[in-house]
This record gives sequence, C-alpha cells and structure tokens, in this order.
Amino acid sequence: MSDSSSVSKRVFPTARRDAAVAKEVTSSPQTEDPAYRLAFQDTDFLLREDLRPVRFQLELLKPEVLLEEANIGSTFVFYGSARIPAPQDAQALVDAAATPTQRRIAERLAAKAKYYTEAHKLAQLASECDCHDDKRQFVVCSGGGPSIMEAANRGAYDSGAPSIGLNIVLPHEQLPNPFVTPSLSLQFHYFALRKMHFLLRARAVAVFPGGFGTFDESFELLTLVQTGKVAPMPILFFGKEFWTRVVNFEALVEEGVISPNDLRIFRFVETAEEAWDIVKTHYGI
Repeated sequence: MSDSSSVSKRVFPTARRDAAVAKEVTSSPQTEDPAYRLAFQDTDFLLREDLRPVRFQLELLKPEVLLEEANIGSTFVFYGSARIPAPQDAQALVDAAATPTQRRIAERLAAKAKYYTEAHKLAQLASECDCHDDKRQFVVCSGGGPSIMEAANRGAYDSGAPSIGLNIVLPHEQLPNPFVTPSLSLQFHYFALRKMHFLLRARAVAVFPGGFGTFDESFELLTLVQTGKVAPMPILFFGKEFWTRVVNFEALVEEGVISPNDLRIFRFVETAEEAWDIVKTHYGI
C-alpha cells in the first residue's frame, strides 16, 4: 500500500488558480461580456443593490479571519473624540482661534488634551499585561483615526505590541493613524459591521469624551449589556465632569426611563491606573 502522504490533498484547483486561468481565455464577444466574468471577480456584480447581504457577510468575515489568524483572543476597545488635541498641539489650537467663540471652544478642547495622555497610558498598561495564554489578550482596538484613537494605538506601539484600527469610509478622507499595526488596519463600509467587530472580542471598553460617534458606539454597548445581549464587562467613562454635564444620567433614573441598577453597568474614572485596576479586579489578573 502506498504511503498516505502521497495522496493528493485536493482534487479541485484553488480559486486563485481558477481566477488566473480565467484571465487567459481567448477574446471573443462572449468572453468579453461582463456576464462571463467569474462572480467573485466581478466588482460591478458585487456592488449591485441586491448583493448587499453578500457584502454584509464579507465585511463580517474578512476581519474575523484576519483577527483569528493574528491569534487575538480579546481586545481592549477605546472610544473617543477625533478632535481632542495631543498635549503638544493644545496651545496651537487655542492660538489659531479667530473669534471669541472659537477660542472658548478651543480652550475646552485643549483642556481635554490630558485624555490623550491617559489613553496612551491605558493602552500601554493593557499591552504590557502579563496575561496572555495561547492567544493575545486585551489587544488595543480603536477606530484607527486621530486624537484619542491615535493615542490608544500609539500606546500599544510604544510598548512593542500590535493594535487594531477599525477605520470607516467617510465622505471626508480619514486615513489610519500611523501607529496601527498595518496587518490589523481594517476598513469598513457599514457602521453596523464595524460596531459588531468592536465588540465581538471586547473584554473592556474605555470611553473618552467625544461626540456623536462616541455616543453612538458607547450607548449601544450600554443597551446591549442592559438587555443581556452582551455579558457585563468593565465599561469605563473617562471624565465624570464631562459626562455628567452632557448627559444627565440621574435624570434618566428620576424620569423612570432607566433603572437605578443601570447606572452600575459603567464606571466613571479619571486616570489610566484607576481604569486598569478595575479591569484587573474584574478578571482577577
């Protein structure tokens, strides 16, 4: 009997091989028509309105495959504004203000530059955690953009650890910040799929001051935990003064639209060390 190692591992050619062969066909009216293209190579076909379910599936699947191949077991997600300056840029932002109103806003943003520092510190603490098993744990994951997102990826980068950037296609150009690990720099068309990938591996979430995007992402997470769709995890809102000014959480309880226990889903914190201590306590690290 022949050695089993001589048995072919596959009988069908790979899709890549079939695609190469398809490019070698003789030109004719039939082969030049779009109908003849292989479906997975036909961009016009894939972008049809009725192919949206397939695009949803692909956008869910591609990041999942890449993150699994990167051996990532869990993530520490960072949400926050794309407008808060790094400390070294804060004064320049104020100086560039042209009107009193612009200056007041710039001064408020400059005062939040401390959160860039805290995001950087927290990302370092998570990245340097001696808590890896057979997979990487608490891998820093951000939206891949500037400001708080950059600070998070930069903290991982400065610790020599990989980090994830989940970028989104926007009408105005938004490139990944330079500290995202290139092989973990992912781009999304659908906000829904991007938000799902933020949470599929999340085991802790830091929410820094931010606008509509930050509210959208963080309050959806609170709703998922509130309704039991997602298991409780450390959800850390940085800057109690900011959050209680822009959202009256106590009033929501008083109005009866949330319960007092819902306020226990998240914690207010001020520093990276405080946040990381909560995570360590929660997981017994």
